[in-house]
Amino acid sequence: MNHVIDISTKGAVLRVRDGLLSLQFKDEPEVTVPLGEVAALVLACPQTTLTQPVLSGLASAGAAVISCDERYMPIAMSLPLTGYHAPARRMMAQAKASRPMCKRLWRQIVRVKVRAQGSLLKELRGDDFGLLAMADLVRSGDAENVEGQAARVYWPALFDDVAFLRRTDLENQNRYLNYGYAVLRAVVARAICAAGLHPGLGIFHHHRENAYCLADDLMESLRPVVDRKAVEVTAIAGPDAPMDTRVKGMLLEVATQRYDMEGQKRTLFDVAAIMASSLAMVFEGQRRELILPEL
Repeated sequence: MNHVIDISTKGAVLRVRDGLLSLQFKDEPEVTVPLGEVAALVLACPQTTLTQPVLSGLASAGAAVISCDERYMPIAMSLPLTGYHAPARRMMAQAKASRPMCKRLWRQIVRVKVRAQGSLLKELRGDDFGLLAMADLVRSGDAENVEGQAARVYWPALFDDVAFLRRTDLENQNRYLNYGYAVLRAVVARAICAAGLHPGLGIFHHHRENAYCLADDLMESLRPVVDRKAVEVTAIAGPDAPMDTRVKGMLLEVATQRYDMEGQKRTLFDVAAIMASSLAMVFEGQRRELILPEL
């Protein structure tokens, strides 16, 4: 079992004891979780304290640690440096990936993403708004920026609001998307490290100040699972609800739900692991394409 633990409403003292993560909230019984069952720890409450063994223990267990700012929005993440038994070999293959290979992989990712967006619109709004057809137009490297063209149609249709803009600084549904994407990014980055790849060496995203370019690449095809949840939260709580335990709890459900992949129902953690492993095999010449979910 994989847990995403969010500490945001009240402070806690975190310790490690006998392979367990201990969470001690004031005037409450101690809560313990096996380190190996923690996928991500989200730290948002400023009254939270933790020991160094907590960080090293979570890293050894393969967990991500996400830190949030005063608005409870994720601003930093730490990941383990070890996990796969032969990371140097895979990272060398990753670093040597040819430009044509990267452009081919990006085409596949964008196609799956736009197709998933169109399917979500058809489910929620009764119309795919042309996105399913647009997905077939994506060429190598998405030189025509079909992804961007689709986004201009997708966001207003998704929230049924012609004025809606996808901007990380706006205090509306964008906050739900920001938080959900941060959790998704942590799950994907964790899978990348476990597969022996470097999260900073992207196939499309490249920025010297971005330590998670590859995570940003792979998570693109999974973003619609967060989008769906953001629409659900908006319908229940409204676009301006505070980022409290209730709202975060609903958004965190994306990590525990099951998704169709290769004919089976899998968790988001399993989906990310299969995607990352297939990418490593592409880099090593064992596959030509990624294994991506058709959401």
